[in-house]
Amino acid sequence: MLALLHTSPVHTPAFDALGDSECPELVLRHLVCEELLVRARAEGPGAVAGEVREAVVGAGRDGAGAVLCTCSTIGGVAEAAGQAAGVPVVRVDRPMAVAAVAAGRRIAVVAALDSTLGPTLALVEEEAARAGRPVDVRTHVVAGAWERFEAGDREGYLGAVATAVDRITGADVIVLAQASMADAAARTATRVPVLSSPRPGLRAAAALAVGNTASGCGR
Repeated sequence: MLALLHTSPVHTPAFDALGDSECPELVLRHLVCEELLVRARAEGPGAVAGEVREAVVGAGRDGAGAVLCTCSTIGGVAEAAGQAAGVPVVRVDRPMAVAAVAAGRRIAVVAALDSTLGPTLALVEEEAARAGRPVDVRTHVVAGAWERFEAGDREGYLGAVATAVDRITGADVIVLAQASMADAAARTATRVPVLSSPRPGLRAAAALAVGNTASGCGR
C-alpha cells in the first residue's frame, strides 16, 4: 500500500488515475489534510511538523510501505518526519528536481503560491549540489492563479499557468512547482521542456512501497 498525503482533495482523483495507469496492482490510500497548507502558509512549514509526523506514523502503522507527500510547501517537513519515524517518504517534486538539474543550468520555477517557492528552490539547489552541477534558478509566481484554483476554476487556473510559462525566456528547463499545475504543461507552446511532478513522484514512491521496481510500476 502507498499512502498519499494531500493538502487538497483535487489530488485524490488525479493520483487515482495515475495509479491506474502506472501501478494498477498497488493500493493507494489518500490522506487529505487541507489545514496543513493553510497553517504552513500562515506560520511556515515548520509549524505543521508535528501533525505531518503523526500522519506519516499513522500511515506506516496502517501498513503503508511508503508515503508520497503531494504538497510542495510541506514536502521537506514530510521527508524529515519520515526519517524520524522510519517510514519511507517521497516528496512529489524531488524526482522532478533531479530531472531539472540534469536538463540544464538555467532553471525556471513556476508556482501559484509564494509559500511554494522557498521549499522548491531549496530542493533544486540541494539536488544540484548532490549532482555537482551549477544552476541558475529563477522563480515566477503566477498572479491570480491560486485564487482561481481555490474558486474551483480549473480551466482558468491551468490557462493562467500555461500563459505564464509561455512568457518565460532564457531557460533551459521550466519546472511546475505544484502538482496541481501538471495539466498546464500540455497547454503550453514553448519549445523549452516543461516538467511536472505527479507522474515521476508517484513512480518513485510506488517503487519504494512495493520494494521492487520490476513490479510493473514505472513502465
